Amino acid sequence: MLSGFFANQGLFIQGITHISGQEVLAAVERGATIVDVREEYETVMKTFDVPGVVYMPTSVFKESFEKLPRDRPLILADSVGLRSKDAVIFLMEQGFVELANLNGGIVDWEREGMPTRIDPEELWVGGCACRLRPRKDFRPKT
Repeated sequence: MLSGFFANQGLFIQGITHISGQEVLAAVERGATIVDVREEYETVMKTFDVPGVVYMPTSVFKESFEKLPRDRPLILADSVGLRSKDAVIFLMEQGFVELANLNGGIVDWEREGMPTRIDPEELWVGGCACRLRPRKDFRPKT
């Protein structure tokens, strides 16, 4: 039996709690913080429409993780839940304890009808996943 902030929630698989969008929303209302590890080109089109989301892309995560709050539970999120799972494992190795992974990432979050902010101008287009491309060229801010 797990104890702590995420006890009795979601799926506990190989030492990691994976929680649904509804569970994440309830956890945020109780004081948890979503940490979105998607890269900027992914977040410009869709974001979690809840207060206090921390954006820390995977490309800088290991150099920046110390900026994350240790005084509240963290829920790691990405597009589908793979990179965020790796981020949970990394944070566990660094001594963080109140951690969960958003099962299915923002894809399932949106599918569940959770609050999502979408910029139609930034959505990708294409006939299949192998041909997706931005509507307009993405140029990183310098």
